[in-house]
Amino acid sequence: MPGFVAVKKRFSEKNMCFSNMVNQEKPSLLKGGHSVRSEAVHDVVDDDSLILSGLPDDISKHCLALVPRSNFLAMGGVCKRWKCFIQSKEFITVRKLAGLLEEWLYILTADSEGKGSHWEVMDSFGHNRRSLPPMPGPRKAGFGVVVLNGKLLVMAGYSSTDGTVSVSAEVYQYNSNLDSWTRLSNMNVARYDFACAEVNGLVYAVGGYGAEGDSLSSAEVYDPDTDKWTVIESLRRPRWGCFACGLEGKLYVMGGRSSFTIGNSKFVDIYDPENHSWCEMKNGCVMVTAHAVLEKKLFCMEWKNQRKLSIFNPDDNSWKTVPVPLTGSSSVGFRFGILNGKLLLFSLKEDPTYRTLLYDPNAEPGCEWGTTDIKPSGLCLCSVTIKA
Repeated sequence: MPGFVAVKKRFSEKNMCFSNMVNQEKPSLLKGGHSVRSEAVHDVVDDDSLILSGLPDDISKHCLALVPRSNFLAMGGVCKRWKCFIQSKEFITVRKLAGLLEEWLYILTADSEGKGSHWEVMDSFGHNRRSLPPMPGPRKAGFGVVVLNGKLLVMAGYSSTDGTVSVSAEVYQYNSNLDSWTRLSNMNVARYDFACAEVNGLVYAVGGYGAEGDSLSSAEVYDPDTDKWTVIESLRRPRWGCFACGLEGKLYVMGGRSSFTIGNSKFVDIYDPENHSWCEMKNGCVMVTAHAVLEKKLFCMEWKNQRKLSIFNPDDNSWKTVPVPLTGSSSVGFRFGILNGKLLLFSLKEDPTYRTLLYDPNAEPGCEWGTTDIKPSGLCLCSVTIKA
Protein backbone atom coordinates (compact mmCIF):
# COMPACT_ATOMS: atom_id res chain seq x y z
CA MET A 1 0.00 0.00 0.00
CA PRO A 2 1.50 3.40 -0.97
CA GLY A 3 0.82 4.92 2.44
CA PHE A 4 2.83 2.28 4.24
CA VAL A 5 5.71 2.63 1.78
CA ALA A 6 5.88 6.30 2.64
CA VAL A 7 5.76 5.50 6.36
CA LYS A 8 8.52 2.93 6.02
CA LYS A 9 10.72 5.40 4.14
CA ARG A 10 10.14 8.01 6.78
CA PHE A 11 11.14 5.61 9.56
CA SER A 12 14.30 4.44 7.80
CA GLU A 13 15.47 7.99 7.14
CA LYS A 14 15.30 8.79 10.84
CA ASN A 15 16.56 5.36 11.93
CA MET A 16 13.42 4.85 13.97
CA CYS A 17 11.04 1.98 14.64
CA PHE A 18 7.76 1.48 16.48
CA SER A 19 9.41 -0.10 19.51
CA ASN A 20 11.75 2.75 20.37
CA MET A 21 9.20 5.45 19.57
CA VAL A 22 7.16 4.41 22.58
CA ASN A 23 9.94 5.52 24.89
CA GLN A 24 10.33 8.89 23.24
CA GLU A 25 6.86 10.23 23.91
CA LYS A 26 4.81 8.30 26.41
CA PRO A 27 1.19 9.30 27.07
CA SER A 28 1.07 11.58 30.10
CA LEU A 29 -1.67 12.74 32.41
CA LEU A 30 -2.61 16.40 32.43
CA LYS A 31 -2.11 17.69 35.95
CA GLY A 32 -4.02 20.29 37.89
CA GLY A 33 -7.29 21.73 36.76
CA HIS A 34 -6.26 22.44 33.19
CA SER A 35 -8.52 21.34 30.38
CA VAL A 36 -7.60 18.82 27.73
CA ARG A 37 -7.23 20.31 24.27
CA SER A 38 -9.85 19.67 21.63
CA GLU A 39 -9.46 16.38 19.80
CA ALA A 40 -9.76 18.12 16.42
CA VAL A 41 -6.54 17.46 14.50
CA HIS A 42 -6.26 20.92 12.97
CA ASP A 43 -6.15 22.55 16.40
CA VAL A 44 -2.64 21.33 17.17
CA VAL A 45 -0.78 21.34 13.85
CA ASP A 46 -0.15 23.55 10.90
CA ASP A 47 -2.88 23.15 8.28
CA ASP A 48 -0.22 22.67 5.57
CA SER A 49 1.35 19.61 7.21
CA LEU A 50 0.35 16.12 6.10
CA ILE A 51 -0.24 13.01 8.16
CA LEU A 52 1.71 10.92 5.63
CA SER A 53 4.05 12.61 3.20
CA GLY A 54 2.78 12.56 -0.39
CA LEU A 55 -0.75 11.39 0.44
CA PRO A 56 -4.00 13.30 0.97
CA ASP A 57 -5.05 13.23 4.62
CA ASP A 58 -8.25 11.27 3.98
CA ILE A 59 -6.20 8.42 2.49
CA SER A 60 -3.57 8.73 5.22
CA LYS A 61 -6.20 8.45 7.93
CA HIS A 62 -7.58 5.31 6.33
CA CYS A 63 -4.06 3.84 6.23
CA LEU A 64 -3.47 4.53 9.91
CA ALA A 65 -6.86 3.05 10.80
CA LEU A 66 -5.84 -0.23 9.09
CA VAL A 67 -2.78 -0.70 11.32
CA PRO A 68 -3.24 -3.50 13.90
CA ARG A 69 -4.35 -2.34 17.35
CA SER A 70 -1.16 -3.67 18.92
CA ASN A 71 0.74 -0.84 17.21
CA PHE A 72 -1.52 2.03 18.28
CA LEU A 73 0.53 2.94 21.33
CA ALA A 74 3.72 3.11 19.27
CA MET A 75 1.97 5.11 16.55
CA GLY A 76 1.00 7.68 19.16
CA GLY A 77 4.71 8.30 19.78
CA VAL A 78 5.53 9.14 16.15
CA CYS A 79 4.35 12.75 16.25
CA LYS A 80 1.71 14.99 17.78
CA ARG A 81 -0.52 14.77 14.73
CA TRP A 82 -0.61 10.97 14.76
CA LYS A 83 -1.23 10.95 18.49
CA CYS A 84 -4.04 13.49 18.21
CA PHE A 85 -5.70 11.58 15.38
CA ILE A 86 -5.51 8.25 17.24
CA GLN A 87 -7.22 9.89 20.24
CA SER A 88 -9.95 11.52 18.15
CA LYS A 89 -13.56 10.65 17.50
CA GLU A 90 -12.70 10.71 13.79
CA PHE A 91 -10.31 7.77 14.23
CA ILE A 92 -13.18 5.69 15.63
CA THR A 93 -15.37 6.78 12.71
CA VAL A 94 -12.77 5.80 10.10
CA ARG A 95 -12.25 2.40 11.73
CA LYS A 96 -16.01 1.90 11.84
CA LEU A 97 -16.34 2.66 8.12
CA ALA A 98 -13.52 0.19 7.45
CA GLY A 99 -15.33 -2.47 9.49
CA LEU A 100 -12.49 -2.70 12.00
CA LEU A 101 -14.15 -1.74 15.28
CA GLU A 102 -13.63 -4.32 18.01
CA GLU A 103 -15.92 -4.89 20.98
CA TRP A 104 -14.40 -4.95 24.45
CA LEU A 105 -15.92 -5.64 27.85
CA TYR A 106 -14.63 -3.37 30.64
CA ILE A 107 -15.33 -4.57 34.19
CA LEU A 108 -14.57 -2.79 37.44
CA THR A 109 -13.60 -5.74 39.59
CA ALA A 110 -13.29 -5.92 43.37
CA ASP A 111 -10.70 -8.16 44.95
CA SER A 112 -11.75 -11.08 47.12
CA GLU A 113 -11.39 -9.10 50.37
CA GLY A 114 -13.23 -6.07 49.04
CA LYS A 115 -10.35 -3.73 49.92
CA GLY A 116 -9.43 -2.71 46.41
CA SER A 117 -10.62 -2.69 42.83
CA HIS A 118 -9.25 -2.42 39.33
CA TRP A 119 -10.50 -2.17 35.76
CA GLU A 120 -10.00 -5.23 33.60
CA VAL A 121 -10.86 -5.68 29.93
CA MET A 122 -11.73 -8.72 27.82
CA ASP A 123 -12.26 -9.14 24.09
CA SER A 124 -15.53 -10.23 22.50
CA PHE A 125 -14.73 -13.89 23.22
CA GLY A 126 -14.02 -13.24 26.88
CA HIS A 127 -10.30 -13.85 26.27
CA ASN A 128 -7.12 -11.74 26.39
CA ARG A 129 -7.92 -10.47 29.86
CA ARG A 130 -5.71 -7.58 30.96
CA SER A 131 -5.80 -4.83 33.56
CA LEU A 132 -5.95 -1.12 32.85
CA PRO A 133 -3.39 1.27 34.33
CA PRO A 134 -4.58 2.56 37.72
CA MET A 135 -6.83 5.58 37.46
CA PRO A 136 -5.17 8.75 38.79
CA GLY A 137 -6.18 10.29 42.08
CA PRO A 138 -7.46 8.76 45.33
CA ARG A 139 -9.74 5.74 45.34
CA LYS A 140 -13.35 6.87 45.10
CA ALA A 141 -16.86 5.55 45.59
CA GLY A 142 -20.20 6.81 44.30
CA PHE A 143 -18.70 7.86 40.96
CA GLY A 144 -20.34 7.72 37.53
CA VAL A 145 -19.20 5.70 34.51
CA VAL A 146 -20.05 6.47 30.90
CA VAL A 147 -18.76 5.39 27.48
CA LEU A 148 -18.23 8.25 25.01
CA ASN A 149 -16.70 8.00 21.52
CA GLY A 150 -15.04 4.68 22.29
CA LYS A 151 -13.53 5.93 25.56
CA LEU A 152 -14.23 5.26 29.23
CA LEU A 153 -15.18 8.25 31.41
CA VAL A 154 -15.10 8.06 35.21
CA MET A 155 -16.72 11.07 36.88
CA ALA A 156 -16.92 12.67 40.32
CA GLY A 157 -17.57 10.50 43.42
CA TYR A 158 -16.16 10.84 46.92
CA SER A 159 -13.04 9.69 48.75
CA SER A 160 -12.24 9.31 52.44
CA THR A 161 -8.82 10.01 53.94
CA ASP A 162 -8.21 9.76 57.69
CA GLY A 163 -11.92 10.10 58.32
CA THR A 164 -12.26 13.20 56.13
CA VAL A 165 -14.70 12.81 53.24
CA SER A 166 -14.00 14.78 50.07
CA VAL A 167 -16.52 15.04 47.23
CA SER A 168 -15.00 15.37 43.77
CA ALA A 169 -15.90 17.11 40.52
CA GLU A 170 -12.98 15.54 38.63
CA VAL A 171 -13.43 13.65 35.38
CA TYR A 172 -10.94 11.18 33.92
CA GLN A 173 -10.95 9.53 30.51
CA TYR A 174 -9.30 6.27 29.50
CA ASN A 175 -8.23 5.87 25.87
CA SER A 176 -7.63 2.23 24.97
CA ASN A 177 -5.70 3.17 21.82
CA LEU A 178 -2.97 4.81 23.89
CA ASP A 179 -3.57 2.80 27.09
CA SER A 180 -3.62 5.96 29.18
CA TRP A 181 -5.77 8.15 31.39
CA THR A 182 -6.19 11.89 30.84
CA ARG A 183 -7.99 14.45 32.92
CA LEU A 184 -10.91 16.35 31.41
CA SER A 185 -12.58 19.52 32.63
CA ASN A 186 -14.15 19.41 36.08
CA MET A 187 -17.90 19.22 36.44
CA ASN A 188 -19.64 22.38 37.64
CA VAL A 189 -20.95 20.61 40.75
CA ALA A 190 -19.07 18.08 42.86
CA ARG A 191 -21.41 15.14 43.42
CA TYR A 192 -21.73 11.43 44.15
CA ASP A 193 -24.44 8.75 43.90
CA PHE A 194 -25.82 10.55 40.88
CA ALA A 195 -27.29 9.47 37.55
CA CYS A 196 -25.29 9.77 34.32
CA ALA A 197 -25.58 8.64 30.72
CA GLU A 198 -24.56 9.43 27.14
CA VAL A 199 -27.22 10.80 24.80
CA ASN A 200 -26.52 11.93 21.22
CA GLY A 201 -22.77 12.20 21.80
CA LEU A 202 -23.10 14.26 25.01
CA VAL A 203 -22.77 13.17 28.65
CA TYR A 204 -25.37 14.11 31.26
CA ALA A 205 -24.96 14.12 35.06
CA VAL A 206 -28.06 14.54 37.22
CA GLY A 207 -28.86 14.74 40.93
CA GLY A 208 -26.93 12.89 43.61
CA TYR A 209 -25.40 14.25 46.81
CA GLY A 210 -23.32 17.43 46.94
CA ALA A 211 -20.16 18.44 48.80
CA GLU A 212 -22.08 19.10 52.03
CA GLY A 213 -24.10 15.89 51.82
CA ASP A 214 -27.10 17.79 50.53
CA SER A 215 -29.38 16.15 47.95
CA LEU A 216 -29.20 17.76 44.51
CA SER A 217 -31.64 18.56 41.75
CA SER A 218 -29.01 20.16 39.50
CA ALA A 219 -28.08 18.74 36.10
CA GLU A 220 -25.28 19.43 33.64
CA VAL A 221 -24.06 18.24 30.24
CA TYR A 222 -20.58 17.62 28.84
CA ASP A 223 -19.58 18.37 25.24
CA PRO A 224 -16.39 16.50 24.22
CA ASP A 225 -15.77 18.88 21.31
CA THR A 226 -15.29 21.80 23.68
CA ASP A 227 -14.28 19.86 26.81
CA LYS A 228 -16.85 21.88 28.73
CA TRP A 229 -19.63 21.16 31.23
CA THR A 230 -22.75 23.31 30.97
CA VAL A 231 -25.52 23.58 33.56
CA ILE A 232 -28.99 22.73 32.20
CA GLU A 233 -32.48 22.94 33.68
CA SER A 234 -32.69 21.22 37.05
CA LEU A 235 -34.95 18.34 38.04
CA ARG A 236 -38.26 19.24 39.63
CA ARG A 237 -37.05 17.66 42.87
CA PRO A 238 -33.74 16.58 44.42
CA ARG A 239 -32.95 12.96 43.55
CA TRP A 240 -30.14 10.62 44.61
CA GLY A 241 -29.10 6.98 44.28
CA CYS A 242 -30.76 7.00 40.87
CA PHE A 243 -29.55 5.88 37.46
CA ALA A 244 -29.89 7.18 33.90
CA CYS A 245 -29.87 5.88 30.35
CA GLY A 246 -30.27 7.22 26.84
CA LEU A 247 -33.27 5.95 24.87
CA GLU A 248 -34.54 7.28 21.55
CA GLY A 249 -32.47 10.44 21.88
CA LYS A 250 -33.77 11.32 25.35
CA LEU A 251 -32.37 11.05 28.87
CA TYR A 252 -34.31 8.81 31.28
CA VAL A 253 -33.66 9.12 35.04
CA MET A 254 -35.28 6.62 37.39
CA GLY A 255 -34.86 4.64 40.59
CA GLY A 256 -33.27 5.94 43.76
CA ARG A 257 -34.98 8.29 46.16
CA SER A 258 -36.56 11.71 45.94
CA SER A 259 -37.37 14.42 48.44
CA PHE A 260 -40.95 14.45 47.12
CA THR A 261 -41.68 10.77 47.79
CA ILE A 262 -41.73 8.38 50.72
CA GLY A 263 -39.36 5.50 50.11
CA ASN A 264 -38.04 4.70 46.66
CA SER A 265 -39.31 6.68 43.73
CA LYS A 266 -41.30 5.21 40.84
CA PHE A 267 -41.23 8.51 38.98
CA VAL A 268 -39.23 8.69 35.76
CA ASP A 269 -37.75 12.06 34.82
CA ILE A 270 -37.27 12.41 31.05
CA TYR A 271 -35.13 15.16 29.53
CA ASP A 272 -35.60 16.17 25.89
CA PRO A 273 -32.37 17.78 24.60
CA GLU A 274 -34.17 19.38 21.67
CA ASN A 275 -36.67 21.21 23.86
CA HIS A 276 -34.29 21.62 26.83
CA SER A 277 -37.06 20.51 29.15
CA TRP A 278 -38.07 17.77 31.58
CA CYS A 279 -41.27 15.77 31.69
CA GLU A 280 -42.44 13.01 34.01
CA MET A 281 -43.66 9.42 33.85
CA LYS A 282 -44.97 7.44 36.83
CA ASN A 283 -44.25 3.78 36.07
CA GLY A 284 -40.52 3.39 36.61
CA CYS A 285 -38.57 0.64 38.35
CA VAL A 286 -37.65 1.07 42.04
CA MET A 287 -34.63 -0.16 44.00
CA VAL A 288 -32.78 -1.11 40.82
CA THR A 289 -29.57 -3.05 41.48
CA ALA A 290 -28.50 -3.45 37.85
CA HIS A 291 -29.50 -1.92 34.54
CA ALA A 292 -28.40 -2.03 30.90
CA VAL A 293 -29.65 -0.84 27.52
CA LEU A 294 -29.77 -3.48 24.79
CA GLU A 295 -31.64 -3.48 21.47
CA LYS A 296 -33.06 -0.01 22.32
CA LYS A 297 -34.71 -1.40 25.44
CA LEU A 298 -33.89 -0.98 29.12
CA PHE A 299 -33.24 -4.07 31.24
CA CYS A 300 -33.50 -3.74 35.02
CA MET A 301 -33.04 -6.01 38.00
CA GLU A 302 -35.01 -4.89 41.06
CA TRP A 303 -33.93 -5.63 44.59
CA LYS A 304 -37.36 -6.98 45.55
CA ASN A 305 -37.55 -9.37 42.60
CA GLN A 306 -34.05 -10.58 41.79
CA ARG A 307 -35.11 -13.60 39.74
CA LYS A 308 -36.93 -11.59 37.09
CA LEU A 309 -35.80 -9.14 34.45
CA SER A 310 -37.91 -6.03 33.98
CA ILE A 311 -37.75 -4.83 30.36
CA PHE A 312 -38.84 -1.30 29.40
CA ASN A 313 -39.87 -0.43 25.84
CA PRO A 314 -39.74 3.37 25.23
CA ASP A 315 -41.96 3.05 22.14
CA ASP A 316 -45.06 2.63 24.28
CA ASN A 317 -43.61 3.18 27.79
CA SER A 318 -44.48 -0.41 28.71
CA TRP A 319 -42.77 -2.95 30.96
CA LYS A 320 -42.67 -6.71 30.81
CA THR A 321 -40.97 -9.25 33.08
CA VAL A 322 -38.91 -12.28 32.14
CA PRO A 323 -38.13 -15.03 34.70
CA VAL A 324 -34.45 -15.64 35.36
CA PRO A 325 -33.60 -19.38 35.38
CA LEU A 326 -31.73 -21.11 38.18
CA THR A 327 -29.19 -22.48 35.69
CA GLY A 328 -25.62 -22.27 36.95
CA SER A 329 -26.35 -20.92 40.41
CA SER A 330 -29.10 -19.95 42.82
CA SER A 331 -27.56 -16.49 43.17
CA VAL A 332 -30.08 -13.67 43.48
CA GLY A 333 -27.69 -10.74 43.04
CA PHE A 334 -26.41 -9.71 39.62
CA ARG A 335 -24.51 -7.08 37.67
CA PHE A 336 -25.06 -6.73 33.93
CA GLY A 337 -22.65 -6.83 31.04
CA ILE A 338 -23.29 -6.67 27.31
CA LEU A 339 -21.28 -8.55 24.71
CA ASN A 340 -22.11 -9.51 21.12
CA GLY A 341 -25.67 -8.26 21.47
CA LYS A 342 -26.38 -10.44 24.50
CA LEU A 343 -26.98 -9.61 28.15
CA LEU A 344 -24.59 -11.15 30.68
CA LEU A 345 -25.60 -11.65 34.31
CA PHE A 346 -22.57 -11.69 36.61
CA SER A 347 -23.17 -13.06 40.10
CA LEU A 348 -22.61 -10.74 43.07
CA LYS A 349 -21.59 -13.72 45.18
CA GLU A 350 -18.29 -15.51 44.90
CA ASP A 351 -19.14 -18.96 43.61
CA PRO A 352 -16.46 -20.97 41.75
CA THR A 353 -19.15 -23.16 40.20
CA TYR A 354 -21.21 -20.28 38.85
CA ARG A 355 -21.51 -19.95 35.09
CA THR A 356 -22.52 -16.52 33.86
CA LEU A 357 -26.11 -16.41 32.66
CA LEU A 358 -26.63 -15.14 29.13
CA TYR A 359 -29.82 -13.64 27.70
CA ASP A 360 -30.29 -13.31 23.93
CA PRO A 361 -33.20 -10.98 23.05
CA ASN A 362 -33.15 -12.16 19.43
CA ALA A 363 -33.33 -15.90 20.14
CA GLU A 364 -36.35 -18.05 19.39
CA PRO A 365 -38.97 -18.11 22.18
CA GLY A 366 -37.89 -20.55 24.86
CA CYS A 367 -34.23 -20.37 23.79
CA GLU A 368 -33.34 -16.91 25.13
CA TRP A 369 -31.34 -18.17 28.10
CA GLY A 370 -27.97 -19.87 28.13
CA THR A 371 -24.67 -19.80 30.00
CA THR A 372 -21.12 -18.72 29.23
CA ASP A 373 -17.74 -19.06 30.90
CA ILE A 374 -17.12 -15.31 30.62
CA LYS A 375 -16.84 -13.76 34.08
CA PRO A 376 -14.65 -11.27 35.93
CA SER A 377 -11.67 -12.34 38.01
CA GLY A 378 -13.40 -11.01 41.15
CA LEU A 379 -16.71 -9.42 42.08
CA CYS A 380 -18.19 -7.22 39.37
CA LEU A 381 -18.88 -3.67 40.59
CA CYS A 382 -19.91 -2.38 37.19
CA SER A 383 -19.42 -3.20 33.52
CA VAL A 384 -19.52 -1.31 30.23
CA THR A 385 -19.01 -2.27 26.60
CA ILE A 386 -16.73 -0.24 24.33
CA LYS A 387 -16.36 -0.47 20.58
CA ALA A 388 -13.04 0.95 19.42
